[in-house]
Amino acid sequence: MPLISVVIPVLNGRLTMRQCLEAALASDFDDFEVVVSDDGSSDETVAIVKQFPTVKLLENAHGGAAAARNAGASAATGEILFFIDADCLLEPDAVRNAARAMAGVDPLTVVGGTYTLAAPGENFFGKFQSAFIHHSETKYVRAPDYIASHALVMRNDTFQATGGFPERFMPIIEDVEYAHRLRKTGHHLVMDPTILVRHVFHFSLRRSLRNAFKKSRFWTRYSLHNKDVFTDSGTASFELKTATAVLGLSLLLLAGFFVLGGSFWLWPLPILWIANVVVSFGLLRAFHRAGGSGLLWPAMLYLFAVYPIPVGLGAVIGILEYPRKGVL
Repeated sequence: MPLISVVIPVLNGRLTMRQCLEAALASDFDDFEVVVSDDGSSDETVAIVKQFPTVKLLENAHGGAAAARNAGASAATGEILFFIDADCLLEPDAVRNAARAMAGVDPLTVVGGTYTLAAPGENFFGKFQSAFIHHSETKYVRAPDYIASHALVMRNDTFQATGGFPERFMPIIEDVEYAHRLRKTGHHLVMDPTILVRHVFHFSLRRSLRNAFKKSRFWTRYSLHNKDVFTDSGTASFELKTATAVLGLSLLLLAGFFVLGGSFWLWPLPILWIANVVVSFGLLRAFHRAGGSGLLWPAMLYLFAVYPIPVGLGAVIGILEYPRKGVL
């Protein structure tokens, strides 16, 4: 089997770095190396990594996650690169499954993994996010719209030949741009749901809403640039876009009812919310599989009545920013 290089970029990751490396080194696959590319951390991250003598450590000046990934890939000696994030814990069989997925495929094939469906040890917000991302990223196994950098597997020579992650780009979605660029240049994207990482969220309500706002803001700018605003693209999914539109329309109808009067303002509401459930039925099933009814009902309420608020606000800010800032 070819050597696999697990490449982990990190910036101030002291809260998860030890867990991340322990999980990686516990993989049930023999022929791999771990490369940590530090992006100028100012906390104890580097000291933690140095406690693992078999891990290759790069200490870079701060240049962003894309630059750290590119530097890690340049230092890797494996024929196969397996990118994950410093707040992701490899499942024991993830590296073995990545090797299996890459065995015998042509050099233009790029394979993705995703988060675990269930998130043991996480609070509600972490469980919600893990199930939401798992479902969103595994809907289209044979032709995903993109592959995220929290579990991305490809040949090293293919990565070097295609220029790697864009270093001068908006944060958060540089991996989406790279995946789209790969697809446009004839590469084949494949999702393998057996390649799993468990994300450590440490989310509170505030952090969950802030994360939704930030991602929506940058996604909107990128989607306007890419002319794919209405594409069902991973976490920028039909389900989330529908929930945001339904909540916005519902608030407008309620405002019309209270300000102008007339029960006709309320008539469309049941239809809108039924449509919400129909569109999101697969996601709701994922919540149930991840945590039963105890997760399903609060997740449904959060998805339909709370989460769309920062998503909608982020989209508005993204629309306003795009004419001035574009995607840089």
